[in-house]
Amino acid sequence: MADFFHFRDKAFLKNVYFLPMKTFLLGFSLLVTPLFAAPPEGSTSLFNGKNFNGWWGAATENPAEYLALPAEKLAAKKKKSLENIAKHWKVSDGIIHNDGHGLFLTTEKNYSNFELSLEFKLDPKADSGIYLRGIPQVQLWDTTEAGGSWKHGAKKGSGGLWNNPKGTPGREPLVHADKPVGEWNAIVIKLVGEKVTIYLNEKLIVDQAKLYNYFDKKGPLPKAGPIQLQTHGAPVQWRNIYVK
Repeated sequence: MADFFHFRDKAFLKNVYFLPMKTFLLGFSLLVTPLFAAPPEGSTSLFNGKNFNGWWGAATENPAEYLALPAEKLAAKKKKSLENIAKHWKVSDGIIHNDGHGLFLTTEKNYSNFELSLEFKLDPKADSGIYLRGIPQVQLWDTTEAGGSWKHGAKKGSGGLWNNPKGTPGREPLVHADKPVGEWNAIVIKLVGEKVTIYLNEKLIVDQAKLYNYFDKKGPLPKAGPIQLQTHGAPVQWRNIYVK
């Protein structure tokens, strides 16, 4: 049953009276599977469960450059990107699916200081991530040896600030907190100024570490930018995406 609930729903579970009937439990689980978890207090949903309203597509590109485009050129860029999004991203049963290719799903809105919470599920050999203010990245990947990324540090787990300079705090997660490939993971990311704190499946894995600007290693982070869901290599699924 744990897989059917967001980790914030433990209080709900404690108040449910389970009858000693396997058929009841099975029927109940089928009913709750497609439901979204309640939003964290004070948050708003970034995904309406139906389509990609509020999103466009961008690659690993400097947000300072495309956000500086004239309004008409930026609007045209966003409109064109949706053709690519339609090829590689879809919504089914309230879940976002990506085939492991294409542009990255990118919020229309730009965010400064925020707390992002979401759930993700990886296929074998998936290599994904989350860009903060358009800056890579919180690393999400298949952490098994069969995943093929141990040489890059996948053995230590998801959630690290992988594009930070080697040896800097936060580049590697404090603990391996991933669930087995094919199961849902819950991640909470808090960005304040240039400092990032991350919990993966309720375990602290990054503790107020500086996020370096990938596009200007000696420069500051952008004051604001989009949130991006990055993916390549294998399919990834996303749900329950909230920000505050």
